[in-house]
Formats: sequence, structure tokens, C-alpha cells
Amino acid sequence: MTEDQNINLVFAIGALVLVASALFSRRMGFGEIVRSTLAWVAIFAVFIVGFSYQHEIRAVWNRVSGEVTGSHQQIVIGDTLRIRQSADGHFWANATVNQLPVRFLIDSGATTTAMTLRTAQNAGIEISDSPFPIILSTANGSVEAQRGQIQSLRIGSMVAKDLPVVVAEEFGDANVIGMNFLSELKSWRVEGREMILEPPSISSLN
Repeated sequence: MTEDQNINLVFAIGALVLVASALFSRRMGFGEIVRSTLAWVAIFAVFIVGFSYQHEIRAVWNRVSGEVTGSHQQIVIGDTLRIRQSADGHFWANATVNQLPVRFLIDSGATTTAMTLRTAQNAGIEISDSPFPIILSTANGSVEAQRGQIQSLRIGSMVAKDLPVVVAEEFGDANVIGMNFLSELKSWRVEGREMILEPPSISSLN
């Protein structure tokens, strides 16, 4: 946990202590104290969840507001992309993340695009400093990861903007493109030894 994360955690605990002290300093019945305490816990829980999922909430808000105003912003744009299957049976993409060349495994079994901590830092990824990391289940067990956002991910002629990503040192050398990217496409499929990625058409978003 970083120094900033420790400060945030201490601040949250201190705020809870102050609220608890204020409640118990007043002459209130036990039932009222319990109700007030639960209400404050719920408020802090909402705040923590909102802070931890700020990138996802921002993406959802942009999509909803775009649908309402008719100005939906595409996350993925470009031309149809064909990727040949590698000798290991997987589909690998040579991408550029914020001007940094990065090799990704395309994995439809991964919910979210993932990057190693060193690669994300070298690419200048915006990484959350929340003191509450998310827990991911991997083939090597549970991993603590932080949320981030890729400003620009380019694969061939296809570009994704403001793509949520999870970051962890425990990922080793594995960078993975997950379903949060693939689900933004018009379609994706495997034909023979090729994976075909088709971006959404502009007309489909109007």
C-alpha cells in the first residue's frame, strides 16, 4: 500500500471515529444509536464504492448521457482487424498504449483488460490510489489489483479511448485484452486461424 493510500485509509478511519464519538456523546437511546451508525456506515460505503469504481461510473455516465442527448461517444473506432493465431494456439495483438508498444493476449474469458504494474506505469496509465484494491481470481490464485484507465489503446487501425483496466504487479509479464474491449465491438469471431474484430459503425450509434 502506498503512502497516499495509507493517508486515505487513516482519514476514513478518523472520520468514522469522529462520527462514532459524536453519536455516543449525545444522549440517545441504544436503538437510535444503532440506526444512526448504520446510516453513516452506508454513506461511507457508498462513498468508498464510488471512489473505487470512478472509472466505470464515468464510462457508464458518458454512455447514458450520450444516449439521452444523442451524442454517444464511441469507445472503439477504426477498421476491421484480422489477427492470425499464434503457434501456441492463442491470439496475440501488438498494440500501442499511450505511445508505448505493448503485446496483449486477447482473452474472451477475462472480464476486464489487464496490465502489469510496470507496463502500466511506463505507459502513463491513470491508476487509482484507492486503499481498497479489488480481488481477482487467477490461475495462480487471488490477486490484489488496482483500477485504472487507458487513455488510448491502438491495435492496427483500431483505437480504443478511455478503456478501463485492472493493474497488478502479480500479473507478471501477462497483459490481457478482455471482454470490456471486445463487448464494445460490433462483432468479434474466429474463422479458421483468424480472429476478426469489427468496430461499431457510426450509424449504429445515432
